[in-house]
Amino acid sequence: MILLIPAALALACWIGVLLAPWRAWLCRERLEADPAPLKPRLDFTVLIPARNEARGIGETLRALALAAPDAPVIVIDDQSSDDTAAIARTSGLPNLTVIPGTPPPIGWTGKLWALQQGLEHVATPRVLLLDADIRLAPGIVPPLQRKADEGCALVSLCAEPLWSGMATRWLMPAFVYFFKLLYPFALANHQGSQVAAAAGGVILVDRAALLDAGGFGAWRDAIIDDCALAAHVKRRGYRCWIGLTHGATSRRRAGFRDIAHMVARTAFVQLHESLLLTLAVSVLLVVAFWMPFPAIASGMGDTVRVVGMLAALAMFACHLPTLMYYRRNPLAALLLPLAATFFLAATWYSAWRALAGTRSVWKGRSYRREAG
Repeated sequence: MILLIPAALALACWIGVLLAPWRAWLCRERLEADPAPLKPRLDFTVLIPARNEARGIGETLRALALAAPDAPVIVIDDQSSDDTAAIARTSGLPNLTVIPGTPPPIGWTGKLWALQQGLEHVATPRVLLLDADIRLAPGIVPPLQRKADEGCALVSLCAEPLWSGMATRWLMPAFVYFFKLLYPFALANHQGSQVAAAAGGVILVDRAALLDAGGFGAWRDAIIDDCALAAHVKRRGYRCWIGLTHGATSRRRAGFRDIAHMVARTAFVQLHESLLLTLAVSVLLVVAFWMPFPAIASGMGDTVRVVGMLAALAMFACHLPTLMYYRRNPLAALLLPLAATFFLAATWYSAWRALAGTRSVWKGRSYRREAG
């Protein structure tokens, strides 16, 4: 009985994930590039906030020249200490403007302040928010526009990771999988749901809806800025949509340390900066991801082993669609408990850092906790 109860709880968790109506574990919400790409309509301006992106901004702009050759592009050089601005200016894009960003005012995060400065120069009906490390494939912008034409004021794509290095190949499919569990895409895409989600790498948003939601100043201090954007837009009654894609790829190489810091940047904020909630999530993770294995290995009877085996199989089955979508080895599902433990450790690091006074650290900037 000692192992049967936690193994049964683990099985119940994974059956719940499998049978929940929104099917967060599947990869049904996706948007791919057109196989025969056409030039997109010029009803949008591209905003690219860039801070110390000299290594990648050139490739991003070269890809953009193929994906949207005539679109207005605004690069906001966010106080870079490298050659980001100079490399952007020599990219050859015909409609490129490089804006020297100013230091963020008190209460603003750096990225949102950079985007706000760029937004002031936008006159088109739509804005394409693009991270400086994202490479768009030719043919991906027209599907974005068509999805927006269906009545979606905000369309967001989860860019495919760069499959370079052991850390990325192991951890990033699990990262996307957990993101979909936290923000089920089917619920985020349903107008009547309170769930709102976006992936900051690629977001096409109606300028009028963005301004109606208050502009970037309405969530100026948000650490999870992409989801805050989606929440504000959706709260104003507009439709939002998020999905996976192979048509936008991140070009940022990430090792174990980089991924840990990426998770730590938002993890404790995601948990409402609550130690009690962090502890509860930790217990749930241990039960769901680890308790099936002692049950399988125990000599406490067939029932315990069968329940443990069913829980483990359900857990691995939930991860398979994400691995298959990204063309990863299906056997990587066996490493999901280790990936979950890695992310949990990063979450506790995030909590420890926040309790020490720093809510988040990113791009060389620290965002302190307010007193009291």
